[in-house]
Amino acid sequence: MTGAVALPVGVQLRAWWEMTRPRVLLLVLFTGLPVFAMAGGATLSRALAVLFGTALAGAASSTLNAWWERDLDARMARTRSRPLPAAALQPTHALGLGVLLTVVSTAFLWWVGGVFAAAVGLGTILFYVFVYTIWLKPRTPQNIVIGGAAGATAPMIAEAALTGTVGWPSLILFGIVFLWTPPHFWAIAIFRKDEYASAGFPMMPNVAGDASTRRQSLAYALLLTAFSVLPSALGLLSWWYGAVAALAGAWFSLWVLRSIYADNPRTDYQVFRVSISYLFLVFGAMLADQVIRWAAP
Repeated sequence: MTGAVALPVGVQLRAWWEMTRPRVLLLVLFTGLPVFAMAGGATLSRALAVLFGTALAGAASSTLNAWWERDLDARMARTRSRPLPAAALQPTHALGLGVLLTVVSTAFLWWVGGVFAAAVGLGTILFYVFVYTIWLKPRTPQNIVIGGAAGATAPMIAEAALTGTVGWPSLILFGIVFLWTPPHFWAIAIFRKDEYASAGFPMMPNVAGDASTRRQSLAYALLLTAFSVLPSALGLLSWWYGAVAALAGAWFSLWVLRSIYADNPRTDYQVFRVSISYLFLVFGAMLADQVIRWAAP
């Protein structure tokens, strides 16, 4: 990609916005919400400010990732329409946006949450860009397992901003997202296996095969189901949240099991979609639990 083509201002503005991957940001912010009630001590204005700082950090990570992988993205049908492969933005402008977002998010989190929250936010960006994007992703099929830690830190940023520490509430939420990440991404990696191969990424299905990847996904799904009930077991949330989490985990695990027997990439795509619904269901149940507790006399 040598530069941007002449495009209308509205199209270029949309390209700037898409560099931040807003749909991913929505998922990240949603997983950070429950910790505000679980950890306690958050006013609405403070919670919104911390979420905004977290969103800036997530946008920085996505932008720098897209800048680094722009040539590889051009090889995959799933990503070739992104702003940089489509030449809607110049790479230098994208890099500048990523650096700016990194500086602004770190400063903003420091202002609203203190030095520890800023350090967790900056550490997330650096881990995602240098450890996951540059080092792990092109080298090991375990890339998404280890790199998944970067996508799970929103609760930790939130609790660090509220309390100055990272305790059980955010660690449990971190663990749920961390364990959810492999079966979520491996499902789409099977469905898009040829594209990842053409881009040179050693994704698990390309290295270990579809069958092995599905079996590993089932192990993660079962472990995720057990881990997701911990908030109830530790008294952080009610028993009915634990029931919802257990049922949602069983539903997700059954879909992964179905993919093992179906041996059809279309079923894996359904697992990918179910995984997103699962995460919103579990974290939605957490939020509903907190609202019910707050509203109860």
